[in-house]
Amino acid sequence: MKRKNLLVSSILITGLVVSLSTFAQQRPYPSTPPEVSPMPMKPEMTEIWDPEVTVITPAKKLGDAPSDAIILFDGKNLDQWVSQKDPSKAAPWKIVNNDHFEVVPGSGMIQTKLKFGDCQLHIEFSAPDEVANAGQGRGNSGVFFQNRYELQILDSYQNRTYRNGQAGSIYKDAAPLVNAMRTPLEWNTYDVIYTAPRYKADGRVDAPARITVLHNGVLVQNNTTILGLTNYIGLHLYPEAHGEDVIALQDHGNKTQFRNIWIRRL
Repeated sequence: MKRKNLLVSSILITGLVVSLSTFAQQRPYPSTPPEVSPMPMKPEMTEIWDPEVTVITPAKKLGDAPSDAIILFDGKNLDQWVSQKDPSKAAPWKIVNNDHFEVVPGSGMIQTKLKFGDCQLHIEFSAPDEVANAGQGRGNSGVFFQNRYELQILDSYQNRTYRNGQAGSIYKDAAPLVNAMRTPLEWNTYDVIYTAPRYKADGRVDAPARITVLHNGVLVQNNTTILGLTNYIGLHLYPEAHGEDVIALQDHGNKTQFRNIWIRRL
């Protein structure tokens, strides 16, 4: 009886190996081109000419906006921003030296007048010059994409906190690959590629949001999947289906500073 079972097992294994071998030989993407082609190939058969790629003028120096960018702040005014408490009112944060603006603690978040989905965002920020508090109480703010998904801003220079809450993290979601924070007296940059979530017709998530972040030129989020709505407490689950929405900056009680903000629709 045991020999019979061994014989049956041997036959089954042999059959499986033969099947896998046959499947590998018939896979739809061969590793080498077939020797016989149904028609002669010419170089122009794989050349796409139209429509021509759109021409833009790139920035003359790193961090400056290209010609097709929307300028959200250039040091002059906060005309592209409003109060999140009351969007009919101007942004209540303070412009300093026609160079940057800073959070006015207790005034509430600010948000863009325009709404965005897929985008490329450049933003520069600095912790308050005077180092105070520790952990989440130091230079805390955040960039909210579609008013829901937060890229954390924090003074993480020699400042220990939970991994998925430090600078460069998707807050309470994904920790950054490395800590690339500069000192509180220096400016930091985020260069972000954000892909908005897609929803099915019935409201279910078809594809989650994704984000790539360079912090001071260092990759800290590599096409990271965003697991859902940013929550301080509880799991991050996706909200009901939504479209484009505002970019928001957080008032977390610190005088965090911002400058040179621009965005491109993708």
